[in-house]
Amino acid sequence: MSDLDVRPAEAAPAAPDEPSGLRGSLAAVTDRMRGGDLGVAPVVAGLVVIWTVMQILNPVFLSSDNLSNLTMEMVPVGVISLGVVFMLLVGQIDLSVGSLSGVSAAITAVLFVDQGLNPWLAVAAAVAVACLIGWLYAQVFNRFGVPSFVITLAGLLGFLGLQLHVLGPKGAINLPFDSKLVTFAQLDFVPPWLAYALVVVAAAALYGTGRARAAARRRAGLGATSERVLVLRSVAALVGLALAVWYLNRDRGVGWMFVFFLALVLVAHYVLTRTKYGKAVYAVGGNVEAARRAGINVRTVYTSAFVICTTLAAIGGILAAARLAAANQSTGAGDVNLNAIAAAVIGGTSLFGGRGGAFASLLGILVIQSISNGLTLLNLDSSYRFMVTGVVLMLAVALDSVARRSRASAGRA
Repeated sequence: MSDLDVRPAEAAPAAPDEPSGLRGSLAAVTDRMRGGDLGVAPVVAGLVVIWTVMQILNPVFLSSDNLSNLTMEMVPVGVISLGVVFMLLVGQIDLSVGSLSGVSAAITAVLFVDQGLNPWLAVAAAVAVACLIGWLYAQVFNRFGVPSFVITLAGLLGFLGLQLHVLGPKGAINLPFDSKLVTFAQLDFVPPWLAYALVVVAAAALYGTGRARAAARRRAGLGATSERVLVLRSVAALVGLALAVWYLNRDRGVGWMFVFFLALVLVAHYVLTRTKYGKAVYAVGGNVEAARRAGINVRTVYTSAFVICTTLAAIGGILAAARLAAANQSTGAGDVNLNAIAAAVIGGTSLFGGRGGAFASLLGILVIQSISNGLTLLNLDSSYRFMVTGVVLMLAVALDSVARRSRASAGRA
């Protein structure tokens, strides 16, 4: 079946009024879960179980030192996974994100080290090449109807070869340890006072956007979240984030690379939930023919998803090379490709399209990296990590399938 074939649309429930009080908010969450919309609850529950087990087996796991390392280790693949989320939301897949990230790292290293180009210009050139690749993917998909699975599988093989060619017989290019690129990925941490200031800004932004949305709904004559709920939600975020920053600051603190990843997730979340483009993405992923009849330029949406995915793959690969201080044949290889896709799915993005969000990449990669980090501390080899991650992925897909079936049953009822 072609990727352009139309899947049967799930029954879309009418948008309910937002609950006006704390009790109403809790009731709304309960109703959504009964209807099959589990949200992030399974991911959070799984993360709690993983952290509890790992802490029992090795008390070092939840130390501030290890958690600080964990937040930095998860960023490169997390950024790649964020791009995969956009592809999954429109009902497509990109299998080449790993090899493309490796090519981008190799291009950056060659331009920066071998050609003497400014590192940020080298990064910009590699990202521009990735954007062009995403656009070419989209042209093949839109004009010839070649399934994205086949297009990106060909890209996976082709860019793996291109990466080896760009690196040449050396097979590796070391990045200068004193370069801004490497220090950003390894040594740059947010000053404590600034980290707390960012927490306050984040909580204030959460309250401000929530209040603006509530005001807009009231002007439209719809139910809106009460002021009390908005305040409680913002205070909870403030306290939770402040405690996290305080704990991480007991060691090295919060890395700028992790802050960069969070900023990308927040921007993607805003785009997907607060813009017309975001609504178009979900519409195309839910039912492409209905989206086309509604006047959405489906080809443009597909093109944007391909370009966003390849661009973020390039950024993730460059960050991976910077963290290692080298671009080599293993950059983007191994399990990078599968982990990026698995993180998006484990975080709650549906393989069937139209459901999920930007935070799926953050939660999913946190689960995968927690498993990897914990098993490393236990001195267990990679075989156990692959098996455990595979089980978690299967559970995530099973939950998604069950939830999808529950929503369909609720829609028919």
